Amino acid sequence: MASQPWQTLPDRMPRLRRRALAAQAVRAFFTARGYMEAETPYAVPAPGEEVHLRARPAGDLWLNTSPEFAMKKLLAGGSGPIFQLARVWRDEPWSDTHAPEFTMLEWYAPGADMAALMDETFALLRAILPPEVTCRGMTTRLDEPEFLTVAEAFRRHAGADVLGTAGDAPALAAQAGARLREGEDWEDLFFRLMLERVEPHLGRERATFLTHWPAAQAALARKCPDDPRVAERFELYVCGMELANAFVELTDATEQRARFVADRARRHALYGPDWGLDEEFLAAVAALPACSGIALGFDRLVMLATGAPRIADVLWLQG
Repeated sequence: MASQPWQTLPDRMPRLRRRALAAQAVRAFFTARGYMEAETPYAVPAPGEEVHLRARPAGDLWLNTSPEFAMKKLLAGGSGPIFQLARVWRDEPWSDTHAPEFTMLEWYAPGADMAALMDETFALLRAILPPEVTCRGMTTRLDEPEFLTVAEAFRRHAGADVLGTAGDAPALAAQAGARLREGEDWEDLFFRLMLERVEPHLGRERATFLTHWPAAQAALARKCPDDPRVAERFELYVCGMELANAFVELTDATEQRARFVADRARRHALYGPDWGLDEEFLAAVAALPACSGIALGFDRLVMLATGAPRIADVLWLQG
């Protein structure tokens, strides 16, 4: 008979003690920097607007996939800098690095640009983790990170001009030497190449900040003033894992609505109707201060801190 999750608790306790210490350190880090810890609802009327978002229903509401919408409403109301260790749900299968229910560390920094947020994020890692971490068979130094744009990463690892071929799937496939699959559009191919060609090279010997994403892949981010083809978005990779996703936040409610309408149409065509548009959130976007925000997988951070090979190894009862 298979053991129950609670019966394996003694084996997990050393990592869970480290998890508790990491949570304490996170709170101390942000409190020292003038942030306030926020709490927002877990059951919400609209869990997000990404095309492939798979949310879980909770009666007439939905379990939140991120506290982003709620936290931005707080920012619009004048909260100032805030952070949250939030439980979130994604209706996706278990893997070594993903649980359908997990903990997300999210914070928002009014007045911060992308460079300032990357500096703060790396300072958090150095406050929580040792100078060198080993996880899932890979060792990464946390002394000096690598900064790499998405365009540079595709040129280096896929041999393709991802911005010059934007929207043209056959051209991207030809440059990358990839066979275009039936029904595969540019976005599908972009993410396949990202997964197969680019991500295996990120966050290995050094942590990698992957920056300046194509604008179509950053629905909540501001476009770069110097190049509107890209958005002010970055992801952070450590030990080969995606650890965080961040934006300089879009504060134009008209543009935000247009992006949502387009994404909703695509999502509904693929998966059918779901939740209504969060008009309260769109009103809040118009009142947002200039700010940057980031979502960091806290369970993955604990994996790095403990060297755990599976996310289940750092959870209290799941797995």
